[in-house]
Amino acid sequence: MIVLGIDPGTAITGYGLVREEHGALTCLKMGAVLTRAQTPLPARLSIIYDELSAVIAESRPDCAAVEQLFFNTNAKSALAVGHARGVALLACARLETPVVEYTPLQVKLAVSGYGRADKKQIQSMVKLLLSLDAEPRPDDIADALAIAICHLSSAPYQAQANRDGDQA
Repeated sequence: MIVLGIDPGTAITGYGLVREEHGALTCLKMGAVLTRAQTPLPARLSIIYDELSAVIAESRPDCAAVEQLFFNTNAKSALAVGHARGVALLACARLETPVVEYTPLQVKLAVSGYGRADKKQIQSMVKLLLSLDAEPRPDDIADALAIAICHLSSAPYQAQANRDGDQA
């Protein structure tokens, strides 16, 4: 299974393509869509959409994994992330790529075993789990890879739950 993890943001949208095969995880591709703060928001969103669409069209992942929107005290920041998240979901929908969503807590638990892991701990665990030479930078890329890893670690359980539900 190949999963595209996406960590949306208007300044930096991280992405990471991870393959799971026979229990082994491999990073196939990682990168970031960068936009400039002085660029108008609609143009920034267009850049994110176009670049993510190109990644999806080229890689044809089995699904995309995106972190659920986390509301913190900064409403303006949450709204900006919501815009970027919306165009990421649109890119997936237009290219018929199923989307799964996880909370930040689920991602941290899946990758580090600790729900309050910090950015540095996540970067270190992503490096370890994917056998990378260096920690992914910026941390938006590490977060995207972590979201993909989260899905790959929970997908077998979801499939079993779906099968069990079909038998009920």
